Amino acid sequence: MSIETTGRYLVLLPEEDLGAGIQALSSATGIPGVARAADFEGHAFTTAELESPNASVFDDLGVAVVPLDPDQAQSLRASAAANHNVLDVQPERVLYAMGQQGLSADYLRGYRDAASHLYDQSGPQQGQLAAQQQREATPEFKDCKTTWGLQATRVVDSPYSGLGIKVAVLDTGMDLNHPDFAGRVINSRSFILGESVQDANGHGTHCIGTACGPKGVVELPRYGVAYNADIYAGKVLSNRGSGSDSGILAGIEWAVNSGCEIISMSLGAPTRPGDTFSPIYERVGRRALRRGSLIIAAAGNESTDRATGSRLDPPSPVGYPANAPTLMAVAALNNQLQVAPFSNGTINLDGGQVDIAGPGVDVYSSWPMPDRYISISGTSMATPHVAGIAALYAEATGARGMELWAWLMRDAQRLMRPGNDVGIGLVQAPIS
Repeated sequence: MSIETTGRYLVLLPEEDLGAGIQALSSATGIPGVARAADFEGHAFTTAELESPNASVFDDLGVAVVPLDPDQAQSLRASAAANHNVLDVQPERVLYAMGQQGLSADYLRGYRDAASHLYDQSGPQQGQLAAQQQREATPEFKDCKTTWGLQATRVVDSPYSGLGIKVAVLDTGMDLNHPDFAGRVINSRSFILGESVQDANGHGTHCIGTACGPKGVVELPRYGVAYNADIYAGKVLSNRGSGSDSGILAGIEWAVNSGCEIISMSLGAPTRPGDTFSPIYERVGRRALRRGSLIIAAAGNESTDRATGSRLDPPSPVGYPANAPTLMAVAALNNQLQVAPFSNGTINLDGGQVDIAGPGVDVYSSWPMPDRYISISGTSMATPHVAGIAALYAEATGARGMELWAWLMRDAQRLMRPGNDVGIGLVQAPIS
């Protein structure tokens, strides 16, 4: 598996002295032009600026995207090794929408891993008994008025709606003319050159529908979680479903600066066994959490054996950038609360763990007109379930950032499944 790159580089700058980092970047590379997000309205770069030969600096995140030749890249790495004005350098990657099948705090991590260890260490008879108990406890979802995902996660029983909470979905955009969203507060921005926010792919509209779709629709079933949340639709993937780190970081910068409590990203790229997480996305996630923004990302869909259709053993590792410890990585479950065969797992010890799981198989949600609705599968579909429920907790508790992460983990439904597959368990909505 080859890693797709763009020829540009991500540069992590010191948060405490961003100016010194920018000066070190210019000195090491000789690039005269530096554009800063803080100089643009809403910290939102224009698409033309993102594609220019300038260095683009995301002030809130402390990251720059820079076009470099090999000599400049080597000089910058030497500067990073020699002083603290440049903290890390990595190639910019190409990322994709994680669509249909086939295509952290130390305490929380330790708690989840301890539970997984106890399960894994149980004897064969205990394991068989646990599996039987899980089958017996699996609920039946028969309410045709709501999707199975909303039933399984207790959303149908929650008195909360995400009122006053801002949810950013960074994806392929949104069908702004979809009738189910008429009258809603929708803020939108495209970070793809030559393309408007209007979604000609469908993936983004589907994810926004799950996270923030309406409660009352003419066509049943209800499919949306946080039906009163403010929607921030950021187009960071093209209509063909692909994008790059620069657009995604631009979307995160815009969302953080806009005060979005939740940032949902059903996108990424595969990783290999033994890969480590990106220090840059780890720092981005940490800085976002301190600003009160929780980034929730899809774990990836590469774990199906193409010859048999069964789940790989071991599964593929959590994808990039969800494998960064400060991004909440989401696995997918089916309506029997079993891990979906395509859902990636915790394989790499140095980062790359699954944190939580959500409904991700045969998920019904909105789709660009004239289709209006469609059912698809993927960790992409599980992620906006978690994002929407995070908005309910943000409304119910006032929690932000790491505290909000803790609420989601605390109240998740424990499953008789290895934590390597499902994390702490199935996300659950607040009901009191």
